[in-house]
Amino acid sequence: MSHVNSAGWPIRLAIGTLMIGLVPASAASLDEIRENGIRIAVANEVPYGYLDSDGEPRGAGPEVALHLMEAIGVDDIEWIVTDFSDLIPGLREGRFDMAAAEMAILPHRCELILYSEPNTTYGEGLLVRAGNPLELQAYEDFAKRNDFRVAVMAGADQADTLKALGVAEEKIVTIERNEQAIDAILNGAADAYAATGLTVTALDQQSQEVEAAMDFIDPILDGEEVRSWGGFAFGPESEALRDAVNEALLAFKPTRAWEQTLVDNGFAQEDVLNSFKYRTEQLCQR
Repeated sequence: MSHVNSAGWPIRLAIGTLMIGLVPASAASLDEIRENGIRIAVANEVPYGYLDSDGEPRGAGPEVALHLMEAIGVDDIEWIVTDFSDLIPGLREGRFDMAAAEMAILPHRCELILYSEPNTTYGEGLLVRAGNPLELQAYEDFAKRNDFRVAVMAGADQADTLKALGVAEEKIVTIERNEQAIDAILNGAADAYAATGLTVTALDQQSQEVEAAMDFIDPILDGEEVRSWGGFAFGPESEALRDAVNEALLAFKPTRAWEQTLVDNGFAQEDVLNSFKYRTEQLCQR
């Protein structure tokens, strides 16, 4: 299925499927990508990276990626929608060339894939039933109160954060996609959904039966507030593509256009400024 977005970019939409193998596949060269086009994956997460009802790429990742592709001379983009948990396997198996999902840059992921420099940063949040009848305000609540369960998305780092805060594994419910979080809360499968603050805000706007927990207490690990830095991701053999994207990204980030792209997608000025705090090399070693 083909589309052309408002900027005139040709878009071919493909639906990714979950594959388990993690054996790296040979990557297309940068010249081949310039000649034949690039496959960019998103996990359909608002506001990080998704396709709208018209098949248009939206979110901080895809909208910045459009500028970067133009800068490096790539004229054709195939946008691939897949589950978040499929992003790393898909990159390693060569089913797509790049992910524009603002995936958090974490040491264990750096061992499997390549990252650009950070494009965004974001904090945590908690989605609860409207009115918050259980008075849940922090991830630590699930460690202190044995009768409550919390949902997380498969492959997301919230599960590791919860475990580090003392939440028992049996109290963590895994779902495959963000949009399943509302049903999980309403049908009793979980009492809350732990996700990034921007994800929780987006889900809050979809239903009057859930809300973002008011007065949410940011989790603290090792004396630091838990915050993620997201970047573009590539297969382990795609150094040339990663380097070209990095060069374009570092040139684009100081511009008003880059800042406005993030702000238009719900990022605060604090997020914009904090995106410059770390380089990827530092995040991969944290």
